Amino acid sequence: MANEVKLHGIAESLFVCGVKTALNLKDVKYEFVVEDLSNKSADLLKYNPVYKKVPVLVHNGNPISESLVIVEYIDEVWKGVPILPQDAYEKAQARFWAKVVNDKCFPAVVNAFSSNGEEQAVAEAHEALQFLENELKVKGSKFFGGDNINLVDIAATFVAFWIGAAEEALGIEVMSKHKFPKLTEWSDNYINCQAVKDSLPPRENVVSYFKKRFGKA
Repeated sequence: MANEVKLHGIAESLFVCGVKTALNLKDVKYEFVVEDLSNKSADLLKYNPVYKKVPVLVHNGNPISESLVIVEYIDEVWKGVPILPQDAYEKAQARFWAKVVNDKCFPAVVNAFSSNGEEQAVAEAHEALQFLENELKVKGSKFFGGDNINLVDIAATFVAFWIGAAEEALGIEVMSKHKFPKLTEWSDNYINCQAVKDSLPPRENVVSYFKKRFGKA
């Protein structure tokens, strides 16, 4: 019980996978508790009574909710390669870009797929993703975190893995290699990291999920 770690979630959740990646980067052993979101467990409702959603990390009986909050907690508690920069300014920048990914890019991309590829919605997704493309160009590095994965990379997990699966499932192109060469290169580098690989569900499961969600199955 001295260092009991449980992660409540579902395998297909990109937010859960981000937390798994952080745990893998720190080499933290944990128990994965699979939740049924159509019949949420008493533990999930107890641990996250505000949002009642996954992921929830439970460390020695103490619950932490919200994926990026959990990732920062993991970074502070466990030693190893830092996920957040040590410099105050760089740390603030990482938090800013993680927020851009979650608050600007993610909703725009979801809307592009939900609209079945409507031209304006896809254009808005392109505009949002262009911010990330430009940031990678400025950095000129393998990851948003430089040579190592950081908070921004983890926040952008959906760009690296879920966009491609949704494109395959729905026949809609949102992130072409021609338009986003840096993001495409980053995506390949990111999903081929062992810590990330070990956190991701089988691609065919995610493709199947999108087909069912959008009535393409």
